[in-house]
Amino acid sequence: PFEPPRLGTSGAGTVGGMVAAGLAGPARAAVGGVRDFVLGASVINGRGQWLHFGGQVMKNVAGYDISRLMAGSMGILGVLTNVSLKVLPRPLATATVRFESDEASALERMNAWAAQPLPVHASAWWNGTLVVRLSGAQAAVQSALKHMSGEGAEVVDPDLALNFWQGLRDQRDEYFEAAESALARGARLWRISVPDTSGPLNLEGDTLMEWGGALRWLCTDAPAQAVRGAAELHGGHATVYRSVDRDIAAFSDLSAPLSRLHRQLKAAFDPKGLFNRGRLIPDL
Repeated sequence: PFEPPRLGTSGAGTVGGMVAAGLAGPARAAVGGVRDFVLGASVINGRGQWLHFGGQVMKNVAGYDISRLMAGSMGILGVLTNVSLKVLPRPLATATVRFESDEASALERMNAWAAQPLPVHASAWWNGTLVVRLSGAQAAVQSALKHMSGEGAEVVDPDLALNFWQGLRDQRDEYFEAAESALARGARLWRISVPDTSGPLNLEGDTLMEWGGALRWLCTDAPAQAVRGAAELHGGHATVYRSVDRDIAAFSDLSAPLSRLHRQLKAAFDPKGLFNRGRLIPDL
């Protein structure tokens, strides 16, 4: 349901890699992220112990849900051997519409829709075009189409819409193709997470917005300090997603309390530092 990206040339992947990476696609804002669907997990820790957490049904955990801790851990805590995931039925109806819109207007529209009972399942804005996917019951989708048509929406052909959302999910659409070329010239591709109510970040470069404005992709050669500063100013953070420059840390520095928690978890699961050392925090 959370549409994890199929990365690589083959588009193939593993469930363990999907959970460890913790990446979700266009539907993330509507249905939740990877961690929200992890019910249980088995993992081999740094002591060679085979540990089992959670279960195979919902509401199976009392207290701290360690199985969800594996989502986005990048494999630094142990080797995932089994994962139980919650699934959802496919929506009965789906439609995609598009609007011509600048960035600020697109954000205003998405925030306004978030306060209304509309079945918005995914959204994306780039280069003056806002694309929205509606999913749910037939009556709800048709009602939303009528509502958005009054705002100037244009219905997108289903086959074109499917190709668009799959390309966005797998990071192979026009935006990411252009970013690939820019990376060869020294630019960086940033993945910026901010509250969806944040306005334009006003950063130099090419921006793609997803998740109602909560996720901003930015391809730019602007200094890392400027990008991270703008994200922090809006209550978010910026991650270097792709770059040929290895001198810039991928992740922002953690606060002292968060750093302490990370170190304590690493020490509990992998005291000798065997797994993916330095993948999330340089010296862990």
